[in-house]
Formats: sequence, C-alpha cells, structure tokens
Amino acid sequence: MEIILKQDVKNLGEKDDIVNVKPGYGRNFLLPKGMAVLATESNKKVLAENIRQAQFKQDKVKKDAEKIAEGLKDVSLKVGAKAGENGKIFGAVNALQIAEAIKKLGYEVDRRKITFDSDVKFLGNYIANVNLHKDVKVQVPFEVAAE
Repeated sequence: MEIILKQDVKNLGEKDDIVNVKPGYGRNFLLPKGMAVLATESNKKVLAENIRQAQFKQDKVKKDAEKIAEGLKDVSLKVGAKAGENGKIFGAVNALQIAEAIKKLGYEVDRRKITFDSDVKFLGNYIANVNLHKDVKVQVPFEVAAE
C-alpha cells in the first residue's frame, strides 16, 4: 500500500515522503490517525505543488540566513558578567545574553538556535554556535568580561 506521510513517523519516514507500508498498518493505524493519506494521482499532484511552494519559501529563508551569517562571520562580541576574585562568574552566560548582544549589532537571532561547546562559567574567550538554518551555521567568538 502506497501512502503519503502528513507528519514524521518514527522508523518509517518524514513528512511528505511517499512510502510503501503493509495494508493493515496503513488502513488501521496511519490513515485513521491522520498521519498519512493514500498516494492517489491527485494526492501526488497536490504534494508536488506543496513541495514546490515550500521549496520557494525555504530558499528565501536560507538566503536570509546566509545574509545574517555573512554579517556575523567577522564579529566578536563582548558580554559582561559579575565575577568573583578567581574569575568565576556568578551563574553562567546563556544563549539569551548572546542573542541580545547580536541584536545590538542589528541581527535578529532566535536564542534557541544558539549553543555552546562548554558551559560558560569563567571569564575568558568562548565560541557560540549559531544555527541559522539546517545548512547555514556560523561560529561567533565572544569574550566574557567582568562588570
């Protein structure tokens, strides 16, 4: 039985994939739960049109992400934090602080897309990994300085 997935299904495929499944699995589980539709000719044409439109939107998002990445490539940020005598800061520098520092430069980046290789708990230089798109990633160096 050939079906089109409407959402990601573990161990089967991702959204908009056309997959072959056993008839009972498709008829009794996937179709009633709204996870898939039958892969008829008309549904395949609708899927192709939806994919074409989504691709156009994805290209625009990717171009915007590349533009931001180009602007962040040669930037070095400075983040202030209260620190003790031995250089250990109170708390930790988090993605929200990095996102705010990037926003001051004129770029809008979602804080959930910023990760660190290690915890930022001491004064010094670190690197923030900014995932702007699944194909566009940029590393932004930043310095944690005492306030």
